[in-house]
Amino acid sequence: MHYVGVDLGATNVRAVVGDGDATILGSAKRPTPRGPTGIAVTEAVLGVVREACAEAGVDPATVAAAGVGSIGPLDLAAGVVENPANLPDAIDRIPLTGPLSELLDTDEVHLHNDTNAGVIGERFHADRNPDDMVYLTISSGVGAGVSVDGNVLAGWDGNAGEVGHMTLDPHGFMRCGCGSDGHWEAYCSGNNIPRYARELHAEDPVETSLPVDDPDFSAKDVFDAAGDDDFADHVVAQVAHWNAMGLANVIHAYAPLVVSVGGAVALNNPELVLDPVREQLSEMVFINLPEIKLTDLGDEVVVKGALASALTGGTGDRSRL
Repeated sequence: MHYVGVDLGATNVRAVVGDGDATILGSAKRPTPRGPTGIAVTEAVLGVVREACAEAGVDPATVAAAGVGSIGPLDLAAGVVENPANLPDAIDRIPLTGPLSELLDTDEVHLHNDTNAGVIGERFHADRNPDDMVYLTISSGVGAGVSVDGNVLAGWDGNAGEVGHMTLDPHGFMRCGCGSDGHWEAYCSGNNIPRYARELHAEDPVETSLPVDDPDFSAKDVFDAAGDDDFADHVVAQVAHWNAMGLANVIHAYAPLVVSVGGAVALNNPELVLDPVREQLSEMVFINLPEIKLTDLGDEVVVKGALASALTGGTGDRSRL
């Protein structure tokens, strides 16, 4: 039997086809359409699935099941993305479950937000297949997929795990993209680290090599200058403090054995992002400390998680194979 995994991101849509051992036999990728409507995105999803099936030599109508990891917010009951935050306003609704069920001729289509697909992939591919784990992404946003007692937490509408919108700073120094103040994501996401650095510099305009006034100033500039620029070191240390605080909250809430971290910010700067967090957590966490590790699945964690979901009934539990 064959299975399909889909990763619908704000930048790219990708699909894989795998066998019963999760070996990938075919894959395809294309840019996520910016319009004119959500139907264009649906068509792109169906297109990459057809291409991946063609590369694998598989008739789409014979696929046993599919998993989808998607940007949100989701409406799980309807099987759609509703008003995605990182796509143009004209893309108000992206149907997914229904059109994929029709293409693949199966009712076994499991829809998840992207971080839940991530934790399913991490769980499936982990040596111990742990029941209690978290996948944390630090990328353009911050979010988490959580498995507790073997149950992947979706929430009634599919939007559990939006930990990036936990309020960490009651003084609200930074405003989040969602419009609220003091959220984790407002300080630590790839999009917001340069904004945070500008605000810190405006408060205390010390000498720095960082191009804080350049409109193209980026998180990469901050991390590249770390070790050579005192202000860059200060920004990295502040970001690490907020990341440690947010992760401590997640650990206290869910008691994972393992926290696997992915997303471009972490994947590109593992020592600067994860090492200081590990150092601070022992003083912040009251319960048992989990293992904190960088994902082994790189930027394929969501699509491999979606494939694992198709294989395991949406759980990542290898005993379901």
